[in-house]
Amino acid sequence: MKPFTRDFLCNGISKPFTNEDRTVFPGEREEKVLNTLQSYVKKHALSYTMATVFMLIAIALDMMFPKVSGKIVNEVLIGRDFKIFPYLLAAIVLIGVGRSVFGYFKEFTFDKNCITIGTEMRKDLFDHIQSLSLDYFDDANTGELMARVKDDIDRIYQLVGMVAMRGMEVTLNAVLILFFMFRINVWLTFLPMLFMVICGATAIIMEKKLDQVYEDISEENAAMTVVAEENLAGVRTVKAFAREDYEIEKFRKHNQRYHDLNMKEAMALIHFYPVFQLAGTLLPVACAVLGGIAVINGHMDLGDLTAYIIYSRNCTWPMEELGWITNEFSSAIASLKKIKKIYNVHSTLVLDPEPEKLPDVQGDVEFEHVSLSFGKKEVLSDISFHLRPGKTLGIMGQTGSGKSTIVNLLQRFYDPTNGEILLDGHKITKLDLNQVREATAVVMQDVFLFSDTIEENIRMGRRDELTEEDIKKAADMAQASEFIEKLDEKYETVIGERGVGLSGGQKQRISIARAVSKHAPILVLDDSTSALDMETESEIQKTLDGITGVSRIIVAHRISAVRNADEILYLQNGRVAERGTHEELLRKKGLYYATYIAQYGAPDETELEMEVSA
Repeated sequence: MKPFTRDFLCNGISKPFTNEDRTVFPGEREEKVLNTLQSYVKKHALSYTMATVFMLIAIALDMMFPKVSGKIVNEVLIGRDFKIFPYLLAAIVLIGVGRSVFGYFKEFTFDKNCITIGTEMRKDLFDHIQSLSLDYFDDANTGELMARVKDDIDRIYQLVGMVAMRGMEVTLNAVLILFFMFRINVWLTFLPMLFMVICGATAIIMEKKLDQVYEDISEENAAMTVVAEENLAGVRTVKAFAREDYEIEKFRKHNQRYHDLNMKEAMALIHFYPVFQLAGTLLPVACAVLGGIAVINGHMDLGDLTAYIIYSRNCTWPMEELGWITNEFSSAIASLKKIKKIYNVHSTLVLDPEPEKLPDVQGDVEFEHVSLSFGKKEVLSDISFHLRPGKTLGIMGQTGSGKSTIVNLLQRFYDPTNGEILLDGHKITKLDLNQVREATAVVMQDVFLFSDTIEENIRMGRRDELTEEDIKKAADMAQASEFIEKLDEKYETVIGERGVGLSGGQKQRISIARAVSKHAPILVLDDSTSALDMETESEIQKTLDGITGVSRIIVAHRISAVRNADEILYLQNGRVAERGTHEELLRKKGLYYATYIAQYGAPDETELEMEVSA
């Protein structure tokens, strides 16, 4: 096979990056934390104004109907003026049609606003989560974040849609109805006012009781989602260890608590809803009885009584709606508190407001006395090395010695506690974060493949620039083309979630192809051949050795993966315990030598001399 050069790997990146090409990272833009509902509502102020106008017209038509009904009673039935009867019937028809038309536009506009705002809120929240540094995700639960992005946003956008609309309708109806009732009979109107005060006080008490319940429901919903997500993602592990009963019981406990909390909510509602329903039932009856007495005593006419009773019936639905509005409002406020907690978390990376942009990354990497601590735990201590362009650095060490942390620091997932990391002689903290990460192609230790075609998984690094030929070359270099070509759909084969359906070695080879196809000047292999057989690993190593002009960092447990590196670091407890070439480290007969013996057996002096001089 013809050796690949850096010119091949950099093919297709001569086009300069533009602002449109760049991924937006925290600190590179004005902070966009729209965590107040007012921020979203103001963006749609015109649309909300239109919806409110439609609502006002619809309510005004509602207020006209009792007046027309009263005229029919007074002037047609009592006054026997049948000439105006057709006009009054026509007025009722027009009121009904107008009420329906403007009610439709009101509902549609409010629904459109809440759906749009919900979409914007979900996007902004997802953008904010994506902008957080990696240390946040070290502790965050995927299931909890899923609950926040989906369920909690759903509850919040209902607050600015249906709940807001009903709340405005209840308020406007109550004010206008009381106004017209006062005009008919002042003293009688104190009765519906008393009912409204009782219902309002009940709604406030109910909201306070439900507030904590909804917070607990939101938390338990997130916890139950976490358990379900973990079990579905790890179903093979669950079955392999025969843990079905244990996991079912664990889910049952969360499900039972979720049930109990919802029952607690239901019991609270059951205690308060009868107040609203009883008020809605008794008020028209009481108004009819007391109004009838007023008519008998000559304080009201029959038409006014008819209008008054209709107004009193229109009073009942706002009282009944108060319970539902309070319920939904409490739920949305609880969800809003959860969302604000996420917005209050910010990336720990401090980005330069005017970052440098290198014209061309050569792949020169230098760590100068780098240390990293998480709280009191020291992960790395005084790490120094210099990887020149086109050279290879091997990193070995026991599990937990800090090997992968060096890779995370190079990609600036974290910033070091002490020391500096340089890329082409420039501090990466001063460079454009997008360029820093674009400069590195990484094969992760924990392979992650998306539920998509093999081709789309490979072209992920440079999705819009790779040709079909580039994809096949990358797959060939990763020794993946052989098994891909045997699949029915070949490169168009859709693989399952996280690569389900492929062996561990096949997933690693696709991951290697994805990294190689990125054409980055720095290639990082983080224990990337651990699931491969020795023969396949050897073939991949030969292919990668043929790539010139690309800096390589190989993190591995196997001697075979790093033996040809220009320098090898052996880490122990976050420190460089040994360093040198393969031959130099064997001569030292230290930790590296002990690893060699564990993998290949103890050599005699002749074999050792041959190995050193190989």
